[in-house]
Amino acid sequence: MLKKLPINFSFLLSILLLGLSLWAIAHELKEYNYQDIFKSIVVISKSRLSLAIWLTVLGYLIMIPYDILGFSYIQQSLSWNKIAFTNFISCVFSNTIGFALLTGSAIRYRFYSIWGISPIAITQIIAFANFTFWLGMFAVAGLVFLLKPLSIPPQLHLFFTTVRPLGVIFLLLITIYLLASILIKQPLRIFRQTFRFPNVKISLAQIGISSLDWILAAAVLYALLPVNTSLSYLDFLGIYLLAMFAGVISNVPGGLGVFETVILLFLSQKVAAPSILGSMLAYRGIYYFLPLLVAASLVGLYEVRSSR
Repeated sequence: MLKKLPINFSFLLSILLLGLSLWAIAHELKEYNYQDIFKSIVVISKSRLSLAIWLTVLGYLIMIPYDILGFSYIQQSLSWNKIAFTNFISCVFSNTIGFALLTGSAIRYRFYSIWGISPIAITQIIAFANFTFWLGMFAVAGLVFLLKPLSIPPQLHLFFTTVRPLGVIFLLLITIYLLASILIKQPLRIFRQTFRFPNVKISLAQIGISSLDWILAAAVLYALLPVNTSLSYLDFLGIYLLAMFAGVISNVPGGLGVFETVILLFLSQKVAAPSILGSMLAYRGIYYFLPLLVAASLVGLYEVRSSR
């Protein structure tokens, strides 16, 4: 009974954050007509929608090396098509549903175990992939927050007025990780678990691939913003990363509500709020729900084929 408490508490906290975020969005939009939001979706040009779709495809392809590097790290092999299939399904479901350690892990266990990978090896790949995800966030956000420090809106109630301190912390973590990869050759024992730092080549590959993943994800939404948005991609990237960071740590599925709230706080003074919401609805449709339809179809086809 006690073991279930942390999961239940996390679920309740996520629901609370979702409710508060949706309330904040409703409060921000109370003076606008909701028809304006849907009109702002309709006016997005086909060329911008097409660009967003291709950036999404490229973004999910970039995620495949997460697991390829993971297999290299544990010094095991599996055919690339099986890795790509499992990684895509896992990333799509964890991105859309949230609770990545539960959804993504369950999918990886489901498929990798079928193909003869041991539970211990799967656990190591899961930990490696999740760690890689955060390395890219820390690297890109660290540089952007340091070079282009955003002023944090008072509504977020953080302890600092700009994101520069976050940038310093993130880059410090990246530096420590790289130094550990170079200097620490012996396995470490943490909470009865043995942990070994990857070699520096794998560590640099982790940072590079994950950084590109984050850069492409931000580019998808940037491509869908109104054409009259007077905001450079680099400036927008900082806003996007801060919003995603808040959404990911909230554990709300896809950062729903939390992500939109932060974006609105930063952009509503430059662009009409209904236009921003229209762009973000299109972004969720392209980056989350369209891949979800593809992933669900692939799983269905796999199950039908396996049953035969």
